[in-house]
Amino acid sequence: MSGDDVSELVADASATGLRLDRYLTAATGLPRSQIQRLIKAGRVLVDGRHPKASATAHPGQQISLSIPPPRPSTLTPEPIPLDILYEDTDLLVLNKPAGLVVHPAPGHQAGTLVHAILYHCPDLPGIGEERRPGIVHRLDKETSGVIVVAKTDTAMASLATQFKGRRVKKTYIALVHGEVKQPEGQIAADIGRHERDRKRMAVRTRKGREAVTIYRVMKRLNGSTLLQLQPQTGRTHQIRVHLSAIGHPVVGDKLYGGRREKKFRVSSFEFRAKAERHLLHAWKLGLFHPRTDEWMEFEAPLPPDFTSWLHAGPSTDTSPLGSPPASGSSGHLAPRTPHRSRFLHRHDSGGATPQELS
Repeated sequence: MSGDDVSELVADASATGLRLDRYLTAATGLPRSQIQRLIKAGRVLVDGRHPKASATAHPGQQISLSIPPPRPSTLTPEPIPLDILYEDTDLLVLNKPAGLVVHPAPGHQAGTLVHAILYHCPDLPGIGEERRPGIVHRLDKETSGVIVVAKTDTAMASLATQFKGRRVKKTYIALVHGEVKQPEGQIAADIGRHERDRKRMAVRTRKGREAVTIYRVMKRLNGSTLLQLQPQTGRTHQIRVHLSAIGHPVVGDKLYGGRREKKFRVSSFEFRAKAERHLLHAWKLGLFHPRTDEWMEFEAPLPPDFTSWLHAGPSTDTSPLGSPPASGSSGHLAPRTPHRSRFLHRHDSGGATPQELS
């Protein structure tokens, strides 16, 4: 068809016994749902014939896919500034500020991160036959820090597989109420929709899904604790729900009990204040590049509105952030060893690194 991108391939031995749609998903990197739509629309030929998605693939078959150009997005691009940590033809890695919604939703039909990306990338190849960025994971509106966006279907499929297979390393920093006693630990509690308040998630629910969060104390302040956290699963509001469940809600978290005032003492004066947003920051993100399979890590410094809460009152430092766990500990926070080179993209946008806070 005119304007289509036509791809041709010969099925190899890996096709043996597979459904056609499953084989083409593995062979092309396109999402299975898109392959099924292409087959249904008559845009896939196998040995010159129109197959069914459920047909069995066989080695040696001549397969042709006719992929239409992506449709223009229905969203209007908006010139919202972006703090870019890294960008290439496959990925866009950003330092999202607090207050910016990631994806359009009821009540947020404009002014989102997606609108900003559409403006920044006018020639975006598109995801799922539409010119739009691939949002593989999300950060809550008030959470700042690193977020990765796929520019192509192939990148989207790779990142989705990595997140699902728990190959992505996510590290967050949070300031919580109270002094966490244990230097490190694991929170394992299923998370599901709250049975009475549908806007909230909860650990006490009949339909919870597995959720695990690893934490380590970075710094104990007067009445609060700075934590490094690594969620091992990706449930909605996971870190916030888990920390609230153990009695240490994130400072400023209106939804999960962290909105209380925090006391500060400077010299002989005592004062109270409330954070304007929950103090949770996506500090680091590690993943394998979808095209080169190279291990990459990205880091976003703590923003000033977060660091301003860390310098009032006395504090007790613990082990340096990122240092190996003590002998005999679980070792969950030690970096995984990738099978290719590993490097770190840091970005200076005026914030502070956690090491600078001690």
